[in-house]
Amino acid sequence: MLNFDWLSGISKETAKLIFFGLYFVVGALVMMLPNDYIFEGIAKENRHWWNNLKLWSLAVLIILASVYYQF
Repeated sequence: MLNFDWLSGISKETAKLIFFGLYFVVGALVMMLPNDYIFEGIAKENRHWWNNLKLWSLAVLIILASVYYQF
């Protein structure tokens, strides 16, 4: 079906570094989102830290990276 033999030369450490680099890039892109877009639909006086989607997405990225690091 799919031929991934060209990936056989990549070490596990290199693969981990590539994925951690991708996690870092995704995290940086999330942090670049404007706050008005993150809190869209919530009045300014009702905005709380737990409504910040940046924090939730970074938490998910950290959990995924830690699980990936273990295995």
